[in-house]
Amino acid sequence: MNKGLLDGTWNTFLTSLAAKEPVPGGGGAAALVGALGVALCSMVGNYTAGKKTYAGVEDDVQRMLAEAEDVRQRLIELVQEDADAFVPLSRAYAIPRDDPKRADTLERCTKLACAAPLEMMRQTGKAIALLEEMGQKGSRMLLSDIGCGALLCRAALEAASLNVYVNTKTLNDREFARVTEQECDDLLAEFVARAEACATDVRARIRG
Repeated sequence: MNKGLLDGTWNTFLTSLAAKEPVPGGGGAAALVGALGVALCSMVGNYTAGKKTYAGVEDDVQRMLAEAEDVRQRLIELVQEDADAFVPLSRAYAIPRDDPKRADTLERCTKLACAAPLEMMRQTGKAIALLEEMGQKGSRMLLSDIGCGALLCRAALEAASLNVYVNTKTLNDREFARVTEQECDDLLAEFVARAEACATDVRARIRG
């Protein structure tokens, strides 16, 4: 029997995600979904590169491939970074409530836990922009993959945002929370709409 596509590391991650374990969780899943979305952009680019029909956009395609690879690798790193940030946070919650160090430790760890999902959102925004451009310049034979990538990235963006908000909600430093939430709101406002528009454009072009 041939080895399945989801054997090995992928299946291990999914098994861990489904298990009664604190990590990976929603943040790691969001990063992985974003990585899947931008990987589809890369697939379209790789099928486009070197084709005579698309010689006029070859330089753009090569640039997009390099940028998409950077985004994908960063999102993969963020799966681990999100998990790493959760460990000290969970330990902080376990500190006895009468310990005078508890509040400061919890505040510091909660702020750190905001960093990975917010960075996921930034990277996913870059992925959506790349999918938009690849949708206009890449192989028309793979147009549906652009739409799939855009929808995956939208889901990743919105999922990551929940992991920001759940942390900022508990912070005593409301100015830090406000600034963090504002960036999160801005990213959602811009890139959810752009992902939807990209997917809608793909759907219209496919259906004629």
